[in-house]
Amino acid sequence: MTSPTPSRDRNKLASAGSLLICGLLAGVVVAAASFPAVAMSGLAAKAGSETFGELPSQLSHQSAPQVTRVFASDNKTQIAVMYDEFRSDVPLKDISVNMQNAIVAAEDHQFYKHNGVDLKGVARAFVNNKNGGGKQGASTLTMQLVRMTLAYSAKTPQQAVDATKDTPERKLSEMKYALQLEKELNKQKILERYLNIAPFGNGAYGVFAGSQVYFGKKPKDLTVAEAALLAGMVKAPTSFDPTTPSGYPQALDRRNYIIDNMRDLGYLTPADATKAKTVKLGRTTNRPGNGCVSVAKSNWGFFCDYFYRWWLTQEAFGKSTYDRERQLKTGGYRVVTSLDIKAQGAARKEITKQIRDTNRNALLLAGVEPGSGRVRALAANRKYKLDSTTDPKNRLSSDPEKAAQGIRGTYPNTTNPIITGGGDINGYQAGSVFKMFTMVAALEDGLGLDHTINAQARYKSGYIIDPSSDAACPGTHFYCPGNAAKNEVGQFNMWTGFGRSVNTYFVPLQEEVGAEKVVDVAKRFGVKFRAESDAKMANDEASANQWGAFTLGVSASTPLDIANAYATLAGDGRYCAPTPIQQIYTQDGKKSEIGQPKCNRATSKDVARRALDAARCPVGDHAQLGNCAGATEPSAHAVVGHPVFGKTGTTDADKTAALVVGTQNLVVAGYLVNPDWADHPDHMSHGIVNPAVYRTVADYMEGRPVEEFKKPSD
Repeated sequence: MTSPTPSRDRNKLASAGSLLICGLLAGVVVAAASFPAVAMSGLAAKAGSETFGELPSQLSHQSAPQVTRVFASDNKTQIAVMYDEFRSDVPLKDISVNMQNAIVAAEDHQFYKHNGVDLKGVARAFVNNKNGGGKQGASTLTMQLVRMTLAYSAKTPQQAVDATKDTPERKLSEMKYALQLEKELNKQKILERYLNIAPFGNGAYGVFAGSQVYFGKKPKDLTVAEAALLAGMVKAPTSFDPTTPSGYPQALDRRNYIIDNMRDLGYLTPADATKAKTVKLGRTTNRPGNGCVSVAKSNWGFFCDYFYRWWLTQEAFGKSTYDRERQLKTGGYRVVTSLDIKAQGAARKEITKQIRDTNRNALLLAGVEPGSGRVRALAANRKYKLDSTTDPKNRLSSDPEKAAQGIRGTYPNTTNPIITGGGDINGYQAGSVFKMFTMVAALEDGLGLDHTINAQARYKSGYIIDPSSDAACPGTHFYCPGNAAKNEVGQFNMWTGFGRSVNTYFVPLQEEVGAEKVVDVAKRFGVKFRAESDAKMANDEASANQWGAFTLGVSASTPLDIANAYATLAGDGRYCAPTPIQQIYTQDGKKSEIGQPKCNRATSKDVARRALDAARCPVGDHAQLGNCAGATEPSAHAVVGHPVFGKTGTTDADKTAALVVGTQNLVVAGYLVNPDWADHPDHMSHGIVNPAVYRTVADYMEGRPVEEFKKPSD
């Protein structure tokens, strides 16, 4: 059976009578003669016709907090949900008639007959309460909706208290709002709003959440027994909670009571009512996780965290980080992120082949799309998870000083932004991947790729450093770098010097161009200089001019920084700020421009194409304008099977090993580091990081057409 069809042709006499009685007697009696004067004195004295007429009647409807859903770039794969209250509004047509009938049977039998205020019910409750007959309520569904709406619209704690406190003044105001609301909305719309705002306990707000939490289904699929259970919980979600020992029997009794009401109101046949009461109640809930620690797959957590941190920086979502977080968790957005499931899956798979999650050293991969800055993958040999405080799984830090204090490391569980930086994560020295910035600065300065330097086994520069440093020429204060291999001497140009990563080619090249110009290129290409000491050097021109080791990668960076910097070359010299967004949709389905690519010209097309031409040499590809004659990772091109460019990087004593490999479609940078102890004794192996990087690119590029890089001018 279905609910009666509510008539839009309201009885004008009834409406007028409602207003008259409310005006004369504060809406609590039907006729003055029906009750003793003493019974009316309390409320009536507070509510003469003048007072009632002065009460506000326009209810400001403010949408209750809504769940934000975060998806991968396919707009299908849900990564996470974020909310303050688990709620998602649905139209009445998507709510089971059983649920509509059950809430009327539970809360307001006269819903389809009154005009917002049930006068007889108010009078009955008033007299009963005055005569000590037990506390009786007379709030209609419309009045309850008013109360909940006022609470959600409150701008101060006191307004929230005023919206729900049990006083005659609040009741009067509620009545007048309800009368006005019934003039503005039909019964179906009132019922829809009520069901979407009502609390159902266990963190479920609104019927969609209630259906999900208790039954794991959509509200349109609720049965009679399920609907009656939910309807019964609205009155007292804690008392009628079927998942608690004390609440279970009360929830069962109330459910059956509501089913009987549904029968008596003509919504059910006696047989259907009897059958519904035999259905057993569930004792468990299906409340979804909240935030990045509850992502569907653990390895998506680092991307989710990057998205979350990005959101908190966007001023369009609020003036403060608090306001922005509230907007995220209450705004009901559908966020389609840039996370590419194929790229992410490939990165995690290749990392797992190389190193265990329990290893104290971290293999970090970041993938960026050239030309847009969209971050396609962020993966590590770590679980994105808070380590338990009572039963910790993380081992003591590999840093002896921290371990002595009982501080645990970031393995296997961490929520630190170890791939992208932020918080207290400044990044890691990555070595020779920084030589690309020197090459770009030299090309911008008018030098050609064929610019030749006679590289020495050790180069005495003009940069002044501490004479006690191992990098100083013996007995001097001049910076004297050497090469990784003894045979890296002789005549080199940018193709061969970059291909074989010759330090004593790039330090004099930087000196010739000016180190401050090289630092400026790094800034334009997105290096953040998060460490205080790095920022001090980078932001002072005189200091930057003396930063002799900068070209060798002594400044801290992250895999995301370097992936995006090299993506700037593949993007024809246009730098695009990294973004985790494909598209954001507002609650009403409109597209937002927030998070769309923001790009600017970091260098000219010709410089970018020339630098990329030389950058094909280190990874085993061939240059279009010159000859490579050597590579530091020749397997990359062979495995990827597409035109590639990139660079290896190694720091002093092999404390970091890095590789970046890119195509026109994706650039992936990988670091092998110790996030807990910068001065660790381990020798990081390119045999671990390199295959993970180029095989991730190969997996992503599989099945794609071969696309040659744009040829630079001669």
